[in-house]
Amino acid sequence: MEQQELEKLMADCARDAVATAQEEFQVELDYSGESIAAVDDVLLSFVDRYHDKALEDEAVFTLCNVYGAYTGETFRRLAGGTWRYDQSDPKAPYVLLDVGERSYAFAGICYERLVNDSQVSVKAYFDQALSQHVQ
Repeated sequence: MEQQELEKLMADCARDAVATAQEEFQVELDYSGESIAAVDDVLLSFVDRYHDKALEDEAVFTLCNVYGAYTGETFRRLAGGTWRYDQSDPKAPYVLLDVGERSYAFAGICYERLVNDSQVSVKAYFDQALSQHVQ
């Protein structure tokens, strides 16, 4: 995937997250650092509203990638960074945000919260990552 295509894809996914949060839950995502706390709530709201359907493979993939893109695009606005499509495992490619020497798996942290542990916080991960880059 060309870098320009990846940048557009992630920006489009982030816009989808904004629209879906508003349509489904009347939650406004405004690309501020504070809005990432709402991502934590929105992810669990999908489970509350759609129960097991929200945890089906395709739904999980979509939710994690869309809200991971939103989180990453918000991060980029505050600290910069470049999206990278990692295909080191061709059966499980994924997208990271590279910032300096560090890489962040925002879709991965969304997955952790949605599927594995509702106590995992996208906002805490975001804040910790941001503290590494903004003085």
